[in-house]
Amino acid sequence: MSQYSSSLLDAAVNEFAKLPGIGRKTALRLVLYLLRQDIASAEALGNAIINLRNEVKYCKVCHNISDNDLCDICSNANRDSSIVCVTESIKDVMAIENTQQFNGLYHVLGGVISPMDGISPNDLEIDSLVERVAAGGISEVILALSTTMEGDTTNFYLFRKLAPFNVNISILARGVSIGDELEYTDEVTLGRSILNRTPFNDSFKL
Repeated sequence: MSQYSSSLLDAAVNEFAKLPGIGRKTALRLVLYLLRQDIASAEALGNAIINLRNEVKYCKVCHNISDNDLCDICSNANRDSSIVCVTESIKDVMAIENTQQFNGLYHVLGGVISPMDGISPNDLEIDSLVERVAAGGISEVILALSTTMEGDTTNFYLFRKLAPFNVNISILARGVSIGDELEYTDEVTLGRSILNRTPFNDSFKL
């Protein structure tokens, strides 16, 4: 039985409430807002969501979100292709790009190693990172993962995997507080952490 006077309203609220951070009260407010808009606005929103889901791609090189097989960052000849910044998620790429302090390329892992959550190295884009480094042309890999236990575990695993190659491996300077998620770090702090990155070996001395 519908909670509201309209089963259509109830169905829409239920779908909005499935979004992260959206409770039923907020979902109802959003749905009622859409009902006050003209048909064209509602259709534009619906079409944008459908097109996003059906047509979005992931870059075949770095796994960032893209409209094409190769994302705009990887295909940009003005970027420094010798430096690759490894991130946990696409949101972290966006956060680093907003600092305007990094001009290299990226590699999105799609998560961090977390046995408690059932996430193993095989669940992440680690093999493709090793293949990129093994192919040559990369002089530095920046490990820009969150300063959590899972992030540090993944950093160490990647360091071991990349150690056989002739490449510098660095991590963000500890301007990013221990336990912080990268996406919530302010742009100034994150930018300075990139510029003042340190060799991974030195992190054992901290």
